[in-house]
Amino acid sequence: MQIEVIDSHTGGEPTRVVVGGWDIPQGATCAEKRDDLRKNQTHLRTAVILEPRGSDVVVGALLVPPSDPSCCTGVIFFNNVDTLGMCGHGTIGVVETLRHLGRIQSGTHKIETPVGVVEVKLDDDGNVWVTNVPAFVHQLGATVETPNYGTITGDIVWGGNWFFLIQRNAFIPEILFENRTKLMDFTTEVRESLEAAGITGRGGDLIDHIEVFGLALVEGANSKNFVLCPGMAYDRSPCGTGTCAKMASLVARGKLSPGKRWIQESITGSTFTGYVDIDGETVIPHISGRAHITAKSTLILDENDPFRWGIV
Repeated sequence: MQIEVIDSHTGGEPTRVVVGGWDIPQGATCAEKRDDLRKNQTHLRTAVILEPRGSDVVVGALLVPPSDPSCCTGVIFFNNVDTLGMCGHGTIGVVETLRHLGRIQSGTHKIETPVGVVEVKLDDDGNVWVTNVPAFVHQLGATVETPNYGTITGDIVWGGNWFFLIQRNAFIPEILFENRTKLMDFTTEVRESLEAAGITGRGGDLIDHIEVFGLALVEGANSKNFVLCPGMAYDRSPCGTGTCAKMASLVARGKLSPGKRWIQESITGSTFTGYVDIDGETVIPHISGRAHITAKSTLILDENDPFRWGIV
């Protein structure tokens, strides 16, 4: 069995877009196809993402036919542990992949995801603007008790995925690349403590992203972040849905007005630029970044390979 993929990175965070060799999941919408993939195609997800062909860092994106005829494609995002509702850096990677394949040109396009349709604008220089699904705050100033760091306060916000947003203090490791192991330990403990305490997003949804903010080092940036993603990997980019969640939190706190640019720096020093529109009580976030193609590959799934479906 052979699966065709195109790899890219957005601000350092890799995306692996599946363009051939994978039977399209069943379902009318991307959400239904996502559910079928989760139920019946886990072996393909693990084969593409996990070692020895992939790594915990890679986010996969399966291109599927959209149910909305106004969309240029549908996409199902997934990682080393499950499918994802939405992925900001991955969407930018998908756009660059479609451009590389000659399927789209500069201009505005729509992409169907399991959590809704997103609009993207591809500039002539390759920069991509993503208009994400609406973001909203579930709870400001939620607290959780942790074994080693005491009481941690954060905002529970939806930005396409569920986030617990934490402003760094003196008890939290400084947000520097050389501190990434310490930051992994901290954010993992926070996530485990949230789950143990039964603190969730709306409707009992798992809060699977933990994001810490501190002082920016890149000139012009507003803050620097560290993001723990599902599967216990950290985001090398500033995190697209995390930047959307942060802007929704700032709006709720009266610290960001519509149209004002917010520049988010990542743990690796890459940046996303964002702003929000307000439609009634709805926050519509926009983010921009650039992806770069890194490989075009054929993954070979040998039936005699003991790790054909990945190291699970």
